[in-house]
Amino acid sequence: MPRARHRSTEVTSQVVLGLGGCLDYELKLSASILEQLVAEYQIRNGELTSSGPVTSERDLVISILAYMKQGVGGERFIASREALRTFAARFPERISLGGTSVRAAIAMSRLGLPCTLHLVTLNEHIRRLLPPTCDYISSAREDTFYPHLIVQYDQGTRVRAGDVDLHTPFPNRVIYVNDPANEALVLSDELGSLLSDASIFLISGFNSVTDRDVLDRRLSTLKSHMRQLPSHAVVYYEDAAFHQPAFSRLVRNALLEVVDVYSLNEDEMQAYLGHPVKLLSVTEVKDALNSLRALIPVPTLVVHTKYWSVALGEGAAEFAEPLSDGIAIATTRYRHGDDYTGQHYELVRNLPRRPAALAFAAALEERMGLVVRCLPGFAPEVAEPTTIGLGDTFVGGFLAAVQRKKTALWT
Repeated sequence: MPRARHRSTEVTSQVVLGLGGCLDYELKLSASILEQLVAEYQIRNGELTSSGPVTSERDLVISILAYMKQGVGGERFIASREALRTFAARFPERISLGGTSVRAAIAMSRLGLPCTLHLVTLNEHIRRLLPPTCDYISSAREDTFYPHLIVQYDQGTRVRAGDVDLHTPFPNRVIYVNDPANEALVLSDELGSLLSDASIFLISGFNSVTDRDVLDRRLSTLKSHMRQLPSHAVVYYEDAAFHQPAFSRLVRNALLEVVDVYSLNEDEMQAYLGHPVKLLSVTEVKDALNSLRALIPVPTLVVHTKYWSVALGEGAAEFAEPLSDGIAIATTRYRHGDDYTGQHYELVRNLPRRPAALAFAAALEERMGLVVRCLPGFAPEVAEPTTIGLGDTFVGGFLAAVQRKKTALWT
C-alpha cells in the first residue's frame, strides 16, 4: 500500500474530504474561434452529440457544441491528451485547483473552517494553491500533472457556421478529463486512521474510474477504512457524471448502507430519471424527488440546482442552515469567481431570492410536507458569471454548516 505524503506532520481537522483532486485549465469559450473550428473541421449540425467518444479535437468541438446547444453541463473522458492541449492553446487559460473535495475545501477555508484532504495526485501548483487551512495526505508516490479541461460558456452565446446555428439558453460548464491518477484513485493506507477522529467524511471521485476491477477493489478498500469512522460521523456522498455511466449504479449500490447524505445536481438527477424535469414545476419536481428517493434510499437526499436546493428525508428540517449556506457560497462563486472573499459572501446573503423560486419552494414544501426542506436560490444579476465548481462550492458551504452545528453541540 502507498505511504501517505503529508502537508504537515500533525493532522488535526475532523473534516476529511476525499478522495481525489486535480488541476484545471479553465477556458472561457469564444464564439468566433468555435465558428472557425466548425468551418475547419466541416462539422454539420446533425453530428452534434454529447454522448459520442472524444478521441480528437474535432470530436471535442462536436461534444462542446452539443452541450452548449442544450445549455447543460457534464463531464466526459477524452482519449487524447494531445487534443486537450491543442484545444486549450486556442484560448486564454487559467490554472486553478479542481475536484469536488478540493473546491469544497476552498469554500470551507473562506468560511474559516479547516479540513484535511485525501489526494491522489500532487505537484507544485497544488501545493502552492491549496489554502493554508487545508492539510492533506496523498497516495501519490511522485508528482504528476494531468490537468482537466473545463470550458464555460455564457447564456446567449451564438455560434453560426455552415448549418450549425445555436444559441445557448443557459450558462454552464463542461469538463473533459484524461487523468490516470484519478482514474486509478489509489487510497492511502493511512486513510482509516485519519477517519478514526472524523466528524464529517466527504466521498467523491469515483466517477473518474473506468476499470471495473479497479472500481471493485477501491470500493472494498474504502469500506474497510470507513469501519474506523466514529458512530456520530456524517458521511456525505457527492455524485458526478461518470466516465463509465454504468459504474454510477455500482458505486451507489455499494455505498448506500454507509452514506448519510447523498447529493447531486439537476443534470445528474435528470440522468437518473431518464427525462428532463421542469425545475419550477411543483408537480414534476415532486414526482422526480419521489422517484429519486425510491432509487436512492438514504437517510437524506440533497438536490442542488440553479433555482433551489432541497433536502429530502425524515430529518430534512435540520438541514435548512446547511442548504442556506451552500446556496449562499455557491452564489458568491457564481458572481465573483475564484477570488471571492468573506465580505462578498456576506453581501450575497442579503441579495433578494428569485421570486419564482420563492413561490416554488413554498408550494413544494406544502405539497410534500415535513419530509422536504426546500430553499430558493438568489437572483444574482451578473454579466459574466463563473459556472465552474458551483456544486463543489455548495458542498463546502453545506458541510461547513454541519460542522459548525456539531461543534456547537460539543461545546
